Amino acid sequence: MKSVKWIMVLSVSMLLVGCASQRKLARLGAERVDVFKKDLADFLPDQTEGVFEPPTEIVTTDENGKEVILMATRVDEETGDTEVTDVLQAAVVTARFQNRAERAGKIDLEFRIRVPESMLDKNWEITLEPHMCMQGDVTWLDPVIITGTSFQNRRLRGYERYQRLVDSIVTDSLDLTWRWQLERFIERNIPELYAFRSDSSYVSETSWYGVNGVEAIRHYTNQCRRNRNQYKIDHLEDYFKSYVRSPYQENARLDTLLDGNGAPFLYDYAETVDTRPKLRKIGVVVSGDIRRDGRLLYNIPPTDTLNFYVSSLSSFAKDIIRYKKEVVYRRKDESTSRNIIFPLAKSGLYPELGDNAREIRIIEETLKQLLLHDTYELDSLVIRANSSPDGPYRRNLELSAQRSASVSRHFNAFMRHLRDSVVAAQGYAVDSTGRMQAAFQVELPKIQSHATPENWDGLDALVAQDPSFTPTDRNRYARLRKEKPEDRRDYLMSQERFGPYIREQLYPRLRRVDFDFHMHRRGMVKDTVETTVPDDIYQEGLQALRDRDYNKAIELLAPYKDYNTAVAYLAMDRNLSALQILEKEPETPAVHYMMAILKSRMGDFQGAVNEYLEACRGDRMYIARGNLDPEISVLIKRYQLHVTPEEADMP
Repeated sequence: MKSVKWIMVLSVSMLLVGCASQRKLARLGAERVDVFKKDLADFLPDQTEGVFEPPTEIVTTDENGKEVILMATRVDEETGDTEVTDVLQAAVVTARFQNRAERAGKIDLEFRIRVPESMLDKNWEITLEPHMCMQGDVTWLDPVIITGTSFQNRRLRGYERYQRLVDSIVTDSLDLTWRWQLERFIERNIPELYAFRSDSSYVSETSWYGVNGVEAIRHYTNQCRRNRNQYKIDHLEDYFKSYVRSPYQENARLDTLLDGNGAPFLYDYAETVDTRPKLRKIGVVVSGDIRRDGRLLYNIPPTDTLNFYVSSLSSFAKDIIRYKKEVVYRRKDESTSRNIIFPLAKSGLYPELGDNAREIRIIEETLKQLLLHDTYELDSLVIRANSSPDGPYRRNLELSAQRSASVSRHFNAFMRHLRDSVVAAQGYAVDSTGRMQAAFQVELPKIQSHATPENWDGLDALVAQDPSFTPTDRNRYARLRKEKPEDRRDYLMSQERFGPYIREQLYPRLRRVDFDFHMHRRGMVKDTVETTVPDDIYQEGLQALRDRDYNKAIELLAPYKDYNTAVAYLAMDRNLSALQILEKEPETPAVHYMMAILKSRMGDFQGAVNEYLEACRGDRMYIARGNLDPEISVLIKRYQLHVTPEEADMP
């Protein structure tokens, strides 16, 4: 009877708890998780260092040159109100949004998550998942987990049950046998094996004198116990899911225990984000759910988006074009070598042979660009046909000359056709003398044909680079290379071990046609002219600064030591390097503002305030900008620079 009463009491208690949970869940629709903007962290260094302790009083001047004393704010001990003894005459307006300054390519986001007390229950687990929205991309952050004490106790009991199951799994197969009966069997039937019962030496269990030991072990195995053991092994994952309804979550930023003491839960979340080019805003949203023992109870709706506006020092970069001196030469030469194939012992140009059509098309396109070039005029074209040492030297000389002439005729015809096509397209015009002439003049270059009968220099280069040749082969080749005449040299090489390889693999690569293009600048008389051109390196560094690739920007801009170099140094917190440059720069509002940031970092707060106010007087844009940079915003907050005297007197 007592056991029946306890079961009834337990059932009633569980029913009451369940009803209470349902009523609590029903009220959650009116509650929400909130995500707040934290106050800007005090950027000032630790005041215990002494040197950086900010002054309580700063002396400055207003726009009329009148001396003004700025006093740090203080809190009245009786009323708790913030008081200020004096303020600046010119008001500075605080921006009404949360800002984060990007420094050294990083952005520190800080926000506070608040969970109302109605969502906290000792039987629940709350998972809060923040995520960031940047330029259309969504990045999920590490979750924050709030676990009730009763929930945690049930989870621990589940883990304990699972561990007991794992510990109950038998790992030694002999523990699943009737060992005493098996030993008696071995003692009677396999005495040789039984003799090893106290010996640690390895003994094969396959067979002893015709009696199969494996079959004996199988016969004396407790099959029911073995099957139960194997079932546990095969269903470990199912057992885990059954015992542990809510496993521990990995990669949690915080996993804390609460007993639901009636106070809301607050957590300060911090995340460091790598900046991106043109990143202006980061949105943070928090959502999540409430679960009990693996069962979803409630989906926490997403919070309103908390926007962080990113300020970057790269916005101070200026469009500066630097020039460098460059020597311009009247003449310009370019060369190329194409693998145009000729039939054996023939000199005709056959476009359909091998890759000739593609090789010819490349040269034709080059000629077209040079003939119609606005800056350069093609003076001459040198075509040199090369042949391999294969065959008699005199025949190779004649064949190379004929091939060069054949290629020259082809491209001469191409250029004439191109000129006629351009003239036909442009039409004709009447000059000052009344004669008709083409509207667009295309001067055809002179073509010179040369021949290299046997390209031994090219063969030397191929042999030196070919890994198939051993040091012995190369030494032998070098000795034979000195032999004369050329026909004897070719014959002796053909008798060497590497002779067939040279003839079959290297000789065809020597049968090429070289093209030398000789040009001059149009309208240029002198051989050289010194001119100035935009400095590409400086422009690349400026672009890197705008893209917030500060290391690259410093590498490229450091030699110039100018305003943009100082911006790059300032962005990477290299303050002394930036200061040395800015002190020599003309005093502009931008320079004053950056000097204010530098002096604030270095502990000169009076100098920082003066520089900031000077920047605001020169350009009112910096009134709002001051709230974007922590080095300045902390001064605005500390000395109430944004409060007018009238506002300070208001109740």
